[in-house]
Amino acid sequence: MSELLTTSIVSEWPGDLVRRCGTVLAEYGALTQDSGNVSWLVDVGPGRLFVKTAGVPGPASPGSPVPYFDHGGRVELLRNAADLAASCTHPALARLFNVIETPAGPALVYAAAPGELVHVPRAERDEPTSAYRRLAHLPAGQLLAVFDALIDLHDVLAAAGWVACDLYDGCLMVDFATAALTVIDLDTYRRGPSVNDMGRMFGDSRFMAPEEFELGAVMDQRTTVFTLGRLAWHFGTRLSEQAETFCGPSAVAHVLIRACQPSPADRNANVGAFASAWRAARLCAGEG
Repeated sequence: MSELLTTSIVSEWPGDLVRRCGTVLAEYGALTQDSGNVSWLVDVGPGRLFVKTAGVPGPASPGSPVPYFDHGGRVELLRNAADLAASCTHPALARLFNVIETPAGPALVYAAAPGELVHVPRAERDEPTSAYRRLAHLPAGQLLAVFDALIDLHDVLAAAGWVACDLYDGCLMVDFATAALTVIDLDTYRRGPSVNDMGRMFGDSRFMAPEEFELGAVMDQRTTVFTLGRLAWHFGTRLSEQAETFCGPSAVAHVLIRACQPSPADRNANVGAFASAWRAARLCAGEG
């Protein structure tokens, strides 16, 4: 069994450890990620692992985007991600196998998620072969099943106390052979309700709730409801944002319309209520 799965502490840098323990298939570093994290996709023989780290301490590399957080902040977010993974089990949640303490902070060792990342750069959103377009044009039954998994996962996460933050299509991995969903990169999720302490929170404005732009506003499970509703509406309308193109029955569409109301008071009170309304509409329409 790979040392990446069995060891708990090492004295070497994460990159050296990863290269010693397997074949690096891809590296995602500061030049390609504005978070400042450094990650690897590595083949360890029986399977593939994804190893995520906070990168090395110190300033960003020349030419790299400005990281969201300094190294210490990224370390805390990785520990937050480990706490989230330990708090619940769900088939759509990226599986965390191990946390290794290194001189650069924790290395989170995940099962490599199958499939393709849905998010693509803005300039590539019109490409018909992109995962972004292909998700939006899955057969209706498969697309609704992807939303089922996304909503059910967040029902479980909300029951464990988590509120979504920075949930967007860059968190969605879809295996188009099976239409299976894996949700990744939930490092910035928050435990319980919190106050917007940034003004504009992290995230993609296409899916963010109004309170995520308002300094001092309360962000709670109704914020998660909004983002889930926006993701399902955006892709469920085949990217048109028009009700007449929604991939499911009107009863299901109405659940999403309520979820996407600008005022939190007009949405479902919590994720559990939203998930229940979604499931009821699916069953009532014969789509469950």
